[in-house]
Amino acid sequence: MRHENEVSGQDIDILYEQLLKDTNASGYRLNSDIEFTKELISGLITNRERYGYSSCPCRLAAGNKADDLDIICPCDYRDQDLDEYGACYCALYVSRAAASGEREVTPIPERRLPAEEREKGTADNPEGVSPSLPYPVWRCKVCGYLCARENPPETCPVCKAKQERFERFM
Repeated sequence: MRHENEVSGQDIDILYEQLLKDTNASGYRLNSDIEFTKELISGLITNRERYGYSSCPCRLAAGNKADDLDIICPCDYRDQDLDEYGACYCALYVSRAAASGEREVTPIPERRLPAEEREKGTADNPEGVSPSLPYPVWRCKVCGYLCARENPPETCPVCKAKQERFERFM
């Protein structure tokens, strides 16, 4: 008998296959440890059932979508974590180098500011936005896709052009 908070294996398998298809199509990679990845997916499903959105299973969600927009999977911090550490905070997503074994995944610090700082902000940061988030904007020269991040993605999620086809836009 299934407990109220228990996620079915079928639901996990369905979301796993969907994420695998989406990541392969967009140039991202899921963690190759399938058992570990499915545990994270179970957490995403639990959070979706609990809050109505799939917040990161490794972070404490406020339960208010407006307060949690930055941690809805894939979170705002994923790409920078992949670039710097080889995986996102919860390690659901890994970089190409980490997936191929060329790079070891290292511990990832939490980039998200504590709730009190996000809510109140500071004199230097009145909106409470993480000071590490103002990124340059990159434009894919093939399709025009824009993204704001420290470095362009390895692969354009729209047209699959390689990183060298991006230019700094602003």
